[in-house]
Amino acid sequence: MPDFATPLLESTVTATLRAAGCVFAEDEAHLLISAARTPDDLAAMVERRTAGFPLEHVVGWAAFCSLRIAVDPGVFVPRRRTEFLVRRAVAHAARTGGPGTVVVDLCCGSGAVGAALAAALPGTRLYAADIDPAAVRCARRNVAPFGGQVYQGDLFAPLPADLRGRVGLLAANVPYVPTESVGLLPPEARDHEARVALDGGPDGLDVLRRVAAEAAGWLAPGGALLFETGQRQARTAVGIVRDGGLRPRVATDEESYATVVTGVRPPTV
Repeated sequence: MPDFATPLLESTVTATLRAAGCVFAEDEAHLLISAARTPDDLAAMVERRTAGFPLEHVVGWAAFCSLRIAVDPGVFVPRRRTEFLVRRAVAHAARTGGPGTVVVDLCCGSGAVGAALAAALPGTRLYAADIDPAAVRCARRNVAPFGGQVYQGDLFAPLPADLRGRVGLLAANVPYVPTESVGLLPPEARDHEARVALDGGPDGLDVLRRVAAEAAGWLAPGGALLFETGQRQARTAVGIVRDGGLRPRVATDEESYATVVTGVRPPTV
């Protein structure tokens, strides 16, 4: 905690955050005070938070899979439920060879998923891509400690061509919110995160369709595409994966309300 922190200060910040509607006001107050360098810095951070900015954008980082992931303003904030996708990917890698696998983090945002996979799988060769320049700049900082490379462009287009047929894990955190539902998202998301990271088209699955159509050509035999989807979308998503030549399976985690679809490339593709 900084030198200027006092119980009275923490109590005051907590009350201010609670009045603004922050559900976890006490925890947020402690985090903001810890992150502030000066009283003026703290005041500015509290002002931004009470104005509706995501806490992660205010402090500049998010906790994800025991890592501290840098999150710049406007960049998609990694969700804790996405840790389930990471666990599923690690489990698949353990069954198929694990260390040394080629990992691609598509629609990478901050690069949180790729960084978490690289941390969990020693020797991983990590590549990531996103269409949003702000996300790419942010992701490069997060994957640099793992030797990862980040490319800017639309889905697979910017990736090195020699990765075709060699990818062991293709984690695609595609947007899956239907266009008409984006306006129903919490203000923290709809007002402060890039729309391209949220809007999945009329049924929320447009980007997934594009990914699944090409995924088999990039995956190594036995490699897997993994992505999140809404529970109601899972059946349609499974059909999309199957149409792409992959063998789908669905896993859910009730505690985090997460649904992850895995599509495995058969050896004969």
